[in-house]
Amino acid sequence: MEPRIDYTKINPGVVQAMLGLEKYLHQTDLDESLLNLIRLRASQINGCAYCLDMHWKDLRASGENEQRLYGLDAWQESPYYSERERAALAWTEAVTNIREGHVPDAVFERVRNSFSDQELADLTLAIVAINGWNRLNIAARTVPGNYHPARSRQMKVGA
Repeated sequence: MEPRIDYTKINPGVVQAMLGLEKYLHQTDLDESLLNLIRLRASQINGCAYCLDMHWKDLRASGENEQRLYGLDAWQESPYYSERERAALAWTEAVTNIREGHVPDAVFERVRNSFSDQELADLTLAIVAINGWNRLNIAARTVPGNYHPARSRQMKVGA
C-alpha cells in the first residue's frame, strides 16, 4: 500500500494542532501507560496499522507486560487489568464506537467511579485525540514499521 498524504510536508499545521493536544495530555495527571493502553485499544477498534505499531512499541518500551498487550482485545474477559483500566477501556470503546448507540449511562457511571471530573475530561480528550490520529493516518495510508519510541520521546520533550 502506498502512502497518500504526508501532512508534515503539505500542511505542517495539521500535525502541530494534533501535537498541541498531545502536549496538553502529557501535562495531565493521567498515567502515560494508561494513555498508551487506551490509544492502543482505540487503534485496534479503528484498524490503524501505524498507530498500532506505535503504541505497541511505546507500551513495550515502557515495560508493559506482554500478556496484557496480547489480551487487550479481550480485556473484558482477561484478569490482567485494574478496575480503573477497565473503566478507561470501556469508556474508550464507547466514545470510539459512538454510532453504536452513543455512550451508555452505565459506561459513564463506571468511568465516573474511577476518575475525577478533571481526569474524565482529560481521558475523553485523549480518546478524541487518538481517534483523530487514527483517522489522519488511515486517510493518509501512513506506513507502519519505522516508529522508534526513544526518538519519539525526545521529539515530545521538544514539542
